[in-house]
Amino acid sequence: MIPEKLTEILKHDGVVAIATLGQDGPHMVNTWNSYIRITDAERILIPVGYMQLTEANIAFNNQVLITLGSRKVAGNMGPGAGFLIKGTASIETSGADFDVIKAKFAWARAVMAVTASSIEQTL
Repeated sequence: MIPEKLTEILKHDGVVAIATLGQDGPHMVNTWNSYIRITDAERILIPVGYMQLTEANIAFNNQVLITLGSRKVAGNMGPGAGFLIKGTASIETSGADFDVIKAKFAWARAVMAVTASSIEQTL
């Protein structure tokens, strides 16, 4: 389900936007393409440093929207490709997925593990 073009994007610099919805409404945080890892089971792993409001929102409503892209990857209409990922997320502080992230990013206090329900190329 993870498109090859998306994995290509993750090899390049770019900003990732993560949207959650909590009791106080929508919230958005950012991270970097280079921080994201994809598991063999096609879970999307994102290191969590601060993101306290994001964590609270996921506990309230585990649905997330993620956008990411890179100008260095050919898209639908020329240079630049991007994706919209819809899925469910959990914040994990132990286990195999956390260990993978913690080994790479010592600052991570947790991992956001996302199971995609849809992945759409938008650029």
